[in-house]
Amino acid sequence: MPEQDLPPLRPSPQSWLDAVTGDFPAFLRDHVSCEKKASGMALNIASHYPNKPVLLRVMCDLAVEELSHWRETMKILLDYGIEPAPDQRDTYVNALQHLIRRGPSLYLLDRLLVAALLERRGAERFARIGESLAAGTSRFAALAPFYRALAASEARHCGVFIELAGVEFSAAAVTCRLHELHAAEESIMLSLPPAARLH
Repeated sequence: MPEQDLPPLRPSPQSWLDAVTGDFPAFLRDHVSCEKKASGMALNIASHYPNKPVLLRVMCDLAVEELSHWRETMKILLDYGIEPAPDQRDTYVNALQHLIRRGPSLYLLDRLLVAALLERRGAERFARIGESLAAGTSRFAALAPFYRALAASEARHCGVFIELAGVEFSAAAVTCRLHELHAAEESIMLSLPPAARLH
């Protein structure tokens, strides 16, 4: 499904970006945790569907790519003298995961589409961060290209998950459920208080 065919994405509030730029070390601690979780999510999906070779191949590559992002982000923390923090509960991700329906077919469809929406929101937020860093004078300004590159990667991942859903399900089923989950994602995103976190 091309980007232009997706429901319009409501931008994250400026208050979220202000929270991130106001405490960028806290954001980096959360970001590195998110990359580790993203790699684990890909591995978890792969382990649930050993009978789907197309899905397995894609998830293997995605897990390695996300782990590479974790490594890059961890190196950034260490280079800036920022001590990593324990993983924290992600209210946004948990709320989206609660929307995943039970039953073999419904579960797979929703899991792929929730992952797509997570990646799409990540792309939007990484792009906003990259723009903000490039326009500013903080000690983290040199990270602008890194976040722009991550935004492109996340956008690509969104398309990958939607494409995988299209392999397993009809276009009508994918489109209908994607619009439903998109509306729920927007509501969840807007309901959360601004914080120096990715989600």
